Amino acid sequence: MTIAHRPEPGTALWVYAHPRRGSFNDRLFRAGTEALAERYEVTASDLYAQGFDPVLAERDLGEPAGRPGNVAELAGEAYSRGLLPADVREEQAKLAAAELLVLQFPLWWYGPPAILKGWFDRVLTQGFAYGDLDPASGLPRRYGDGGLAGRRALVVVTAGEDERSIGPRGISGDLDSLLFPLTHGTLWYVGIDVLDLHVVHDADSLDAEGLEREAGRLRDRLKTLDTEPARPFRRLRDGDYHGTRALREDLLPGRTDLGIHLLGDGEADR
Repeated sequence: MTIAHRPEPGTALWVYAHPRRGSFNDRLFRAGTEALAERYEVTASDLYAQGFDPVLAERDLGEPAGRPGNVAELAGEAYSRGLLPADVREEQAKLAAAELLVLQFPLWWYGPPAILKGWFDRVLTQGFAYGDLDPASGLPRRYGDGGLAGRRALVVVTAGEDERSIGPRGISGDLDSLLFPLTHGTLWYVGIDVLDLHVVHDADSLDAEGLEREAGRLRDRLKTLDTEPARPFRRLRDGDYHGTRALREDLLPGRTDLGIHLLGDGEADR
């Protein structure tokens, strides 16, 4: 059974994944957490500084070690029995309390660093973040529902490429599409509303003036979060995927791009 975790109003968790002190990301992290602390009680998970182990292993699956079974179900059982390792329980407590989640990382090989992926693998366990069926529909409480519903997330990502090369027609692919597994397949999956990405382009070539400009742009963005609309992803429970996990044939027929999973004009008000 999934436990619905009610966030504490005015509480934020900033999860930071960059290994170097004094880096541009480090400066951005400090500027962002200081600015957010003016309006929120901010807790930080500096994953590299904490030495967080991203590897899901037997210790995460309860006792006895080596028993057979589905990994997700075993981790969920370990969660329900209070047998998860202390570092995972600590991260889950911080996430459960937060109404705002900020994820900050550099784009490495077109995705987040492995340490952040491992944080999801170990922290978003069955029973904590997802798992129940909706008794009314018989559908899993996922994609807009689940244990972490009622939260909002901002993804702050630094990229070495310019806006065009990592844009809709760029050789590297569109950044929104590259991070769809994070925004939709991870955050929205467990019920967290997602704001538009905050992207720093050409991060490798910024001079001192550029660094200060980007720190200021992040501070300004953080001031508007409470009034920003979240991305209108389609919810599983609303029937758009009725009878299957594919979008109904009568909705946006002929399209196969990832944008079909966003409500269009006129749909969001239904």
